[in-house]
Amino acid sequence: MTRHKKDSSHRLARVLGWFSASLGLAQITGPHAVSRFSGVDDSALARTLVPLVGVRELGHAALLLGTRRPGPWTWTRVAGDALDLTLLVRARRNRTGLRQLRVTAATAAVAGITAADLYVAVRSVPRSGGRGRDGMHAAASITVKRPRNEVYRYWRSLENLPTFMQHLEAVRTDGDGHSHWIAKAPVKKKVEWDAEVVEDRPGELIAWSSLKGADVGNAGSVRFRDAPGGRGTEVWVELDFSPPGGYAGAAVAKLFGEHPQQQVRDDLRRFKQVMEVGEVVRSEGSPEGPHAWRLAKQHPAKPYGKKV
Repeated sequence: MTRHKKDSSHRLARVLGWFSASLGLAQITGPHAVSRFSGVDDSALARTLVPLVGVRELGHAALLLGTRRPGPWTWTRVAGDALDLTLLVRARRNRTGLRQLRVTAATAAVAGITAADLYVAVRSVPRSGGRGRDGMHAAASITVKRPRNEVYRYWRSLENLPTFMQHLEAVRTDGDGHSHWIAKAPVKKKVEWDAEVVEDRPGELIAWSSLKGADVGNAGSVRFRDAPGGRGTEVWVELDFSPPGGYAGAAVAKLFGEHPQQQVRDDLRRFKQVMEVGEVVRSEGSPEGPHAWRLAKQHPAKPYGKKV
């Protein structure tokens, strides 16, 4: 996607965000007026649903207006549009006369908005180009105060990866450059895949790629360099992958603090602790270490296990 197209889709996403904010406020503050205008009856069910839809619209607005890259979040509006269209089609079947005309007009309007949402959402999906089916990419680096060969050896023993990669449950190697990975996915799911080391330069580089049929197609590399001034080793990680559920799945994962960019940064911080301290530093405030989801509900830390 060119920069011009990307900027254009982001602007359109923000316009849709303001539309959601306006519509949501109207549905919450004047549900009766919205019901009458759209031809929906003033039943107890309608009085309940209209404000709830308004709350949902405000949620869309928060996502589209409160993030630096709003385009992918338009998929949440697409899902809401599908629900709205279903409700309106059902409502039209039970209306006659003027009310039926109003519901028809409302349905046509929502269909038009759905087309706009789909347009922006599809344009926000990166085109494939060596970055998995949906082109998700993450990169991060950190400096570890340990010799480069020692840092490389620890990472090269792939069975060590779950000690600092929060989402990995296990890695098993077969001694032939192949390995089997088991990882946690959002909503307490698990994914598995087989991978192979495609390049290995001792003390410098490890590159890997998943094999055909993987639940999560991925490829990545980690580079090791001497840090300036004898400060240890610079570790540079790049990861390209295809998230479960495609780009929409990645958007949902991000909502729960599990975006790949955040994962890589957190994993590297834990790796630094393992190499320098011997374990992930934990506290009562964050017993799993610096995990993104836990950070959202962290509180002032006390020594782990200490009762006050």
